[in-house]
Amino acid sequence: VQLVESGGGMVQPGGSLRLSCAASGFIFSSYDMSWVRQAPGKRPEWVSAIETDGDSTYYEDSVKGRFTISRDNAKNTLYLQMNSLEPEDTALYYCARGGPGVEYEPEYWGQGTQVTVSS
Repeated sequence: VQLVESGGGMVQPGGSLRLSCAASGFIFSSYDMSWVRQAPGKRPEWVSAIETDGDSTYYEDSVKGRFTISRDNAKNTLYLQMNSLEPEDTALYYCARGGPGVEYEPEYWGQGTQVTVSS
């Protein structure tokens, strides 16, 4: 399983970022996928998940209405569009193979991409 995230960076409050995750080493279209984040000194937090066909998506309450998860099975790529970013969204964001609960299974995460929201 190889997951490579990109797209992180520093942005002001209210700004937007789009994270991408390139997947390889497994049949991407056969797995639910998630985004997990971890802020300094805090436990990993599940953020969002998408089912195999992309038709069903799920969000942690604090990101509902601001974040959108999507996938392109033809490109083996997972995305997270993040709008209206808040300082509390600052964290290392991981792409993960699996649905809710994968935040307890770091063996299925990528290496992470840093998101910093600050003025």
